[in-house]
This record gives sequence, C-alpha cells and structure tokens, in this order.
Amino acid sequence: MADKRNATTGVTALNGRNRVLATFTFFSMFFGAGNLIFPPFVGAQAGDHTVPASIGFIVSAVGLPILGVVAVSFAGGFERLANRVSGKFAFLLGMAIILTIGPCFAIPRTATTSFEMAVVPFTADLPRGWTQFAYSLVFFAVSYLLSQHPEKLSKTLGRFMGPLLLALIAILFVFCVIRHPGGFAAPMGDYATGQAARGFLDGYQTMDLLAALYFGIVISANVRSMGVDDETQVRRETALAGVGTGLLLIVIYGVLAYMGAVSGSLATIDPSHDTGATVLTNLTSALFGPFGTAFVGLVFIIACLNVCTGLISTCGTYFQNHFPTVAGRRMNYRRWGAVFTVFSFVVSNAGLSMIIKVSVPVLAALYPIAIVLVALALVDRVFSSRFPRVYFWTVLLTGVTAALNCVASLVAVFGGSLPWLDAALALLPLADAQLGWLCPAIIGLLLGVIDSRIRPVSNSSDQA
Repeated sequence: MADKRNATTGVTALNGRNRVLATFTFFSMFFGAGNLIFPPFVGAQAGDHTVPASIGFIVSAVGLPILGVVAVSFAGGFERLANRVSGKFAFLLGMAIILTIGPCFAIPRTATTSFEMAVVPFTADLPRGWTQFAYSLVFFAVSYLLSQHPEKLSKTLGRFMGPLLLALIAILFVFCVIRHPGGFAAPMGDYATGQAARGFLDGYQTMDLLAALYFGIVISANVRSMGVDDETQVRRETALAGVGTGLLLIVIYGVLAYMGAVSGSLATIDPSHDTGATVLTNLTSALFGPFGTAFVGLVFIIACLNVCTGLISTCGTYFQNHFPTVAGRRMNYRRWGAVFTVFSFVVSNAGLSMIIKVSVPVLAALYPIAIVLVALALVDRVFSSRFPRVYFWTVLLTGVTAALNCVASLVAVFGGSLPWLDAALALLPLADAQLGWLCPAIIGLLLGVIDSRIRPVSNSSDQA
C-alpha cells in the first residue's frame, strides 16, 4: 500500500517501491516485439556510428510517447484533451486509436510475431495451421487470465514479467560485452550517412505514442489500487511512471542498439530484406549456438505476452467505460475483454496479413493528429489556452493531410494508384520523411491564433 501522506494536504502518495512497480508495469505493457526489433536493426545498419543513430532514435521513439503520457496525465486523460477540439472528435478519435492499436492490429500481431520467432523454427515438420492455432489458443488464454484484474497488473507484470524480460535482455548484453571480438562494421543502407537524422525518422515511425496515450487508463487504476485516492495525485503518479518508463526505455534501446552493432560485426545483413529479428537471431546463434534461437524466442514470448495483456486491459477498460450496455445487455470489463480476446484469436489465425495492410495506413494517419494534440497540451498554460481555436484549426489541417495520405496508401494496398493525389502530396515539404503534415499543422496553428483573436472563447481550456 502507499505509505506516504503529506502532513499539510493529507494527500497520499506512492512510496518508492510502489513507484518502481508502477514503472515496471508501464514498461511491460509498452515494450513489445516492435520495441525489440527496431533498435538492433538501427545498430546493425549504423555500425561504428551507432551512438548518433541511437540518440536520434531515442529522441523520437522515447521522447514522443513519454511527453504524451505527461501531457495526457495533466490534461486529465486523452479524451479531455481531445474534447478541446470537440466532443464528437474525441469519441471518434478514441475509438479509432483503441481499435487500431487493439483487436485490429496490435493484439493479433503479438501472437503471430511470437509464434514466428519462438515456435516456427522448431516445428517445421508439423502442419503450420494447426500449430499456430494451438499456440495462439494458449497464448490468448494466458493473456486473458493475466488481464482479469487490470487494477492489479502491477502484481504480475510489475513484479514478475517485466523484471524477467529485463533480466533476459541483461544476460544477452553481458554475453555481447564478453564475447564481442572488437570493432564494428561501417554504416550501410539508410544509415550510410546522416545517422542521427535517420534514427530520428525511424524512431518516429514506431508510432508508440498512440499506445502510450491510453495505457495511462490502466496505470491510473493500479495507482488507485495502491491507496492513492486524490485524482491530482493519481495523475502525478501516472506521469512519474511514464517518465520512469522513458528512462528504462532509453537504457534498453541503447543496449539493444549496441547488440545490433555487435551482431552486424559478426554477420552481415541485407537491409532491404532482413529485419531486427534477423539481427537478434544472428547474434544469439553466434553467442549461444543451437540454444540461441530458443533464447530469443523466449524473449519474444514474454515481451508479446506482456503487451497483449496490457492491450486487452486497456481496450476492455475503455469499452466498459463507454459501452456499459449493448442491446440491453450489461457488458462489464471481463466480457469486453473476452470479446477482444476471441476476436484477436480469430484474426491472428484467419486474416491478419490483410488487416495489417489496412491498419498501418490508418495508424500513420492517426499519429500526426495525436502528436499535434500532445504538443498543444504541453504548451496549454502559456499558449494554447490563450488561443483556444488553435486546437480546431491545427487538428483540422493536420487531419485532412493525414487522411489524404491514408487514402493514397489504402489505394496502393489494393493495387491501385491515384497519380494526381500522390503528386499533390509529394509537393508538401518533408513529404519524403513522412512529415508532410508538419507544414499544414503550422498553417493551422497560425489560423487558430487569428481565429481566437477574432472570436474569443471563454473557459478556453476545455472548449473548441
């Protein structure tokens, strides 16, 4: 239980041990297969320029999500923040983010990714379909059981699963340091030049900010279960857990990038075909021989199981709060969790590849909108609250640009093309770096300032 009470205000705060547990819980929910794969791939390509590449990667891959956690915590939740645009917008954006990072993309992918890394190498002679069916059945059953009490995830993810994952990564790192023959390869591929800038762009493309915006729901519930009942203090403790998670991620990403550089010095990769999974497999095979594949498979299972549990908890909590009844039937947290678990199980076995192809452009469209909302929230006291219309105009122009990019990408997914749209989008500054939305966002910001001067709004912090 929390054991620190402010003598003046009477507000209870978490003690050091429980803050560590909350941080490990947040980290466990956050650190999945993608987080394992990206940094080693950066290191393998950057070679002896891994340090600047890692710094660039960490600035965007860690900085954006953690700033998002802090901004959302002090705004009172992502929905209250999005309400500054409009209530309908907050609802639609929330639904789009939850469904995309949940049952339509990330949850099914946790099962298929861990299956590919941990099971496929050892079951080549068995029928793949039935093997995947059996594995995903067990995987989702365990995740659902772990997610039964979202307010108590700190007792499972925080105390056991998170530390276990960190211990496995630490073991791999120690063996890298001991057995590294010395020297690193020259930079290659996209990292041949401008390593820091390339790392920043790749970190941006992890899109981890979207998950961070809603994981705070579950972390807040865990903080309350530890005895903190003042909502302002709950937000503060959630923000502290986010900052602690950011510090952990900085260390782990640095370690993984170093391991990728070591792997690149041991075995050359083809950046156009290989992935971070290849880099890790090469490394563990060189360090542990035939046991290397099993080792990296275990790491992937734990990481994916943690994230799956966190996502089921987040989606179940969100839908319980917004849809307590459906067609006259009461839908509690466990029922919603069961719905998402079964749906994800079916998708992971029957149609994940197409859903991923469709979901990725949607994710790419949602990300810029989330970024501008977080950025405006961070400067709300000194800027945004004085010019409340900046929320509407900045999100509008960013959203239109992101939506057009989404349409172009979806058309390409289904084998078509819209040359006129592709040409128009290519004219936007920084379009090649997937930052074409930045210029429209700045224009929207200026329009919002002008509009706020023309049409002042009272009580501006929570209005469009």
